[in-house]
Amino acid sequence: MRSSGDKRMISLWFIPFLLLSLFDDAIGRPFYELPSKLQNKHKEPLQSFRPYNIAHRGSNGEIPEETVDAYMRAIEEGADFIETDILATKDGALICFHDVTLDDITDISDHKEFASRKTTYEVQGENMTGWFVVDFTLDELKSLTLKQRFAFRDQQYNGKFSIITFEEFIAIALDANRIVGIYPEIKNPVLINQHVKWADGKRFEDKFVETLLKYGYKGSYRSKEWQEQPVFIQSFAPASLIYISNMTDSPKILLIDDVNIPTQDTNQTYAQITSDSYFAYIKDYVVGIGPWKDTIVPPKDNHLSTATDLVARAHAHNLQVHPYTFRNENQFLHFNFHQDPYDEYDYWVNVIGVDGLFTDFTGSLHHYQEWAAISKPKETESDILKRVASIISSYKHD
Repeated sequence: MRSSGDKRMISLWFIPFLLLSLFDDAIGRPFYELPSKLQNKHKEPLQSFRPYNIAHRGSNGEIPEETVDAYMRAIEEGADFIETDILATKDGALICFHDVTLDDITDISDHKEFASRKTTYEVQGENMTGWFVVDFTLDELKSLTLKQRFAFRDQQYNGKFSIITFEEFIAIALDANRIVGIYPEIKNPVLINQHVKWADGKRFEDKFVETLLKYGYKGSYRSKEWQEQPVFIQSFAPASLIYISNMTDSPKILLIDDVNIPTQDTNQTYAQITSDSYFAYIKDYVVGIGPWKDTIVPPKDNHLSTATDLVARAHAHNLQVHPYTFRNENQFLHFNFHQDPYDEYDYWVNVIGVDGLFTDFTGSLHHYQEWAAISKPKETESDILKRVASIISSYKHD
């Protein structure tokens, strides 16, 4: 018969062993528990008084992109939205992964059993060679581990995380202790629809919207339903955004690439999709645009040049502007900002006047926003009276 001390020692040894066993068993199934039935508990609402802090692939400046921990870190650091790229697997599962190939940020090259899967496909008019996501089942993809994309970022988390599904991503947002929006992208729909077929004859875009509706994401921008579960649907493919407009009234964002890259599906030029006539047309389907920030203020020799009128024209058509991507490292900061991310954020928020920012460093943007709110001079009683008098005066003139 063991003593109570022996029993305690066995318990202390068994608990971590059990947790480790559970982790090992999770390789072929979801790492993150999926939401079943949403609980209508009160949560702190999404802020609406300053530009949105959009966690680009999670807090991926710190932790490998599109992983559970990258998204949870972003939420801890104050993200308004967590952003992800949605692709489809060979067996039709929707996953969170940016690249159409697995080469750059997984350990696929170490898996000799998959060596023969390397192939060449045409992607956006050009031949690309690699291990393509569409050639692997979900279970096979779950056997891979992820690593940091950039060598100059923290490498300690390499090999510790797995690819997650769209549903797991949604669960992370819904489990947050405050309302956190999601910002999923319909990624490379042309390629996906060419290589992945669903038994019911549905398209990639159909499955994407079905998943959102399954977990309660619906409602037009700033409607009651939207505020309870905020979502922006984004894509570089305008035809996909137009196609899903008959399935969901959730707000959509048209992503805009560099000036020399045409749209993925309609082969339209940058000039065409940023024209006033196109804005007048597309605003019936989207609430905003997501351009690469260097197309708004083109750099020259790493110095900013004169800003274009893109933001002003988009706002004139009642379209929001959410540029990408803001990064802290020196090589991504133009000399005008003196290697200070706060200076860059301040410029884009207060000079350019954007409505949201995609950032790899959620915490930095949040700290800047909090600092800016504190340092902003408060209105005096005299200022308030002057403003009221000005409003009254304007009514008298009318």
